Amino acid sequence: MITKKKIFLYLLLSYIFTVSGFAQEKFVQSGIATYYSDAFQGRFTTSGEKYNNKLYTAAHTTLPFHTIVKITNLKNNKWVIVKINDRCPKKYYRIIDLSKAAAKQIDIITSGVANVKLEVINLSDLNVITNAPDSLFKMPPEK
Repeated sequence: MITKKKIFLYLLLSYIFTVSGFAQEKFVQSGIATYYSDAFQGRFTTSGEKYNNKLYTAAHTTLPFHTIVKITNLKNNKWVIVKINDRCPKKYYRIIDLSKAAAKQIDIITSGVANVKLEVINLSDLNVITNAPDSLFKMPPEK
């Protein structure tokens, strides 16, 4: 049986396939991660989506919107898969801002910041994507 989740996953992977190409090297970055304040709930992100602190999304300074990345907390090795849907201010020291759900997944709520490793997920990393939290692949509401 084909579900909305499977269709969305197929479309997401197709998008990644066409945007990332075959020859692109894996993008890896290390630095500081923070997370969105609750005050941003419901506001529009730079990509035009409404921010939802229960979804696995993030802001990055340069990565294209809808890029899927794996964020690993270097202190405890916990990781989460998120979709880039917003921009971080370039003047700050951090490399990524996570949604509250993503921050909880890697245990940075108490400290507010963490040293992380960011890895762009390619098609060759399908095993990682299929282990992503279900809410990452949530279908957008019908209009």
